[in-house]
Amino acid sequence: MLVTGGSGYFGSVLVDAALTQGWKVRVFDLNPPDPRPDGAVEYVAGDIVDREAIREACRGVDVVMHNVAQVPLARDRELFWSVNVVGTGNLLVAARDAGVAKVVNTSSSAVFGIPESNPVTEETPVRPLEAYGRAKVHAEMLCHDAVAAGLDVTIVRPRTILGHGRLGIMGALFDLVADGAPVFVLGDGSNRYQFVHASDLASACLLAAARPGPAVYNVGAAEMGTMRETLQALVDHAGTGSRVRSLPKGPARIAMRALGAPGLAPFAPYHWLLYGESLWFDISRARGELGWEPRHSNASMVVESYEWFLAHRADLDGGNRSTHQSPARLGVLAVLKHLP
Repeated sequence: MLVTGGSGYFGSVLVDAALTQGWKVRVFDLNPPDPRPDGAVEYVAGDIVDREAIREACRGVDVVMHNVAQVPLARDRELFWSVNVVGTGNLLVAARDAGVAKVVNTSSSAVFGIPESNPVTEETPVRPLEAYGRAKVHAEMLCHDAVAAGLDVTIVRPRTILGHGRLGIMGALFDLVADGAPVFVLGDGSNRYQFVHASDLASACLLAAARPGPAVYNVGAAEMGTMRETLQALVDHAGTGSRVRSLPKGPARIAMRALGAPGLAPFAPYHWLLYGESLWFDISRARGELGWEPRHSNASMVVESYEWFLAHRADLDGGNRSTHQSPARLGVLAVLKHLP
């Protein structure tokens, strides 16, 4: 099995899950993966935009799990296109030429933007609102083209990923909660927002890899709640005096955009457009066709992620970590720590 992006946050979780199931794993990434006992993981260094590098990585492989992506915090439209679209195209061509039996492409719920209604199914029309989501739609289109040409490709769309070690924008949230600062919802926070635990996502991807035939699956937690309920569960658990407060949607989005665009706060367009909106998946297809069952609720996974952050907080600066493995810088949001 080849895992592209296998040194990143979710890639690392997927590699561990595959090893547990007895897979022989090769990682393709710019950065080396975490060391495993007995050299269990083969490492091929390379950039997904390098056609020859990904061709070499695909040689002799039966299954490819494609996870390389530039995430929303990158705020770089050119990278979204070159990595998420061109890179996916390179991978699909290399997989076809190498005779790979199965490709599982990890996509994103960002392809749906703000849906007209919930729950979102696999047939809900895609209508991304920002550059990252548009790039992921184009990558999905390439996957469908590859299927039409005879390659077995399955697309797995996760909701926002949590779990031990997941930081990025969540690291900024945990930093505020740990220091007793207020955290905010937009409006009354009644928007229903779904997460998925990284280990549950890895399980879905591996089940998809074992199922012949192209398909599309939306995956997320079965037990969720509103954004306010999820954050309230976190601050109640933390017991630091942090409180959930409300901000008016319109002005808050304007402020997030104004601060995020120049990098004064850790916001990307995805955050100010979608944080206050409802988006949750109907996961019945993954349950029925894959026999997949998520084990984690919104509340349990946000608490687990927070506890991991606390345990490793002193060691998170530095190192060659991906965006999701590093806490986003608070920037001007650090002022919230001084609010009563």
